[in-house]
Amino acid sequence: MRPQAWIACDHKANSRTDTSTSTRASVTVRALRSTVEVRLGNVATTSGIESARELISTRKDHHLDLCLRADVGSRGPATGLGGWTLEYDALPEVDLEDVDLSVTLFGKKLRAPILVGAMTGGTDRAALVNRRLARAAARCGLGMALGSQRAMIVRPELGATFDVRASAPDLPLLIANVGAVQLNYGVGTSEIRSAIERVGADAIDVHLNALQEAIQPEGDTRFKGLVARLADTLPQLGVPAIAKEVGAGISERAARKIARLPFAGIEVAGTGGTSWARVESHRAPAASMQAEVGERLAGFGVSTAESVRICRRVLGASDPSGLQRSVIASGGVRHGMDVAVAIALGADAAALAKPLLAAADESEDAVVRVLETLIFELRVIAFCCGARDVAELRAVRAIAPGAAMPGVVDQVEARP
Repeated sequence: MRPQAWIACDHKANSRTDTSTSTRASVTVRALRSTVEVRLGNVATTSGIESARELISTRKDHHLDLCLRADVGSRGPATGLGGWTLEYDALPEVDLEDVDLSVTLFGKKLRAPILVGAMTGGTDRAALVNRRLARAAARCGLGMALGSQRAMIVRPELGATFDVRASAPDLPLLIANVGAVQLNYGVGTSEIRSAIERVGADAIDVHLNALQEAIQPEGDTRFKGLVARLADTLPQLGVPAIAKEVGAGISERAARKIARLPFAGIEVAGTGGTSWARVESHRAPAASMQAEVGERLAGFGVSTAESVRICRRVLGASDPSGLQRSVIASGGVRHGMDVAVAIALGADAAALAKPLLAAADESEDAVVRVLETLIFELRVIAFCCGARDVAELRAVRAIAPGAAMPGVVDQVEARP
């Protein structure tokens, strides 16, 4: 049976909606919050392990509802990518059909430097989304990251909701996902390796979500000692590990800590896209401190553009083989120009989620259309910059926000 209809709601478009639409969105959020409060109340009166298992699964569907039906975009600074552009070349000396966007990321060849970003898993509804996303990514020759697999670690029977290899056996790159903080809550190397092997992943996102956990009504906030635990755990996982934020970006302080650990790269997930502090504020009881503070801190963090520049500077020059120390731009990535600018600023690839989640509600073909349009846009940009491949696109001059041509920043010089 088809899951209930979802209404895609981009946070930038919300400012242009009429009063009746805004009212409907408010009613939706209040209804969702009421449901969460009832669920949380029930958890307090049921057995510990079973209630935790139920809550994790329920939370996944609430996250889907909120991301698709409520305004959960970052407040304050945007991604920072939109303020940049690339130097246009009216005489490119390259044929459009000869532009090659292929890259190698974590040892796997992709048709373009684009990933389907981490989203969901753990429920029947999420399983349908994951299958559509995976098949679409495979058809387009792109990689895909799974949502947090904590649900299947707690409830192994939910592994099928993450198992996209059966639907998309030719998916070129599949990235598993686990929260770093779970290392402080009893999840060990064996459980993580099992989660990787269960889905046939080629790499793993280790997500860092301190702000989200602090606002989440049932959040895990014991982050002390994680650097040492990660240093012990990462070498034993058997696949490349990527440090991934979830919407607050990577500062220089954080990047330097990550650089000392055996991570293969960083996905920055900067401010400007979905704010998980804001998502969790909608889930929190209406009169709670979490609800209020989550709204206040919805834009707290580092923009995507600045995070990319920081991470490239700290990690050093990009490895042409793509095997290690890669930087993935994410957080409000919507268009091909976002991807192109991110590459010029130092990223090896870019990931996007919300536009694809909305498309996945419609069909697999709708996801393919979004991805193919993105690839074509990126190809046209490369062509109009005289770049025959991603390496040459990376060397194109990026023009800083508000700068005229004399203010052009040469990205080759901006790198170490």
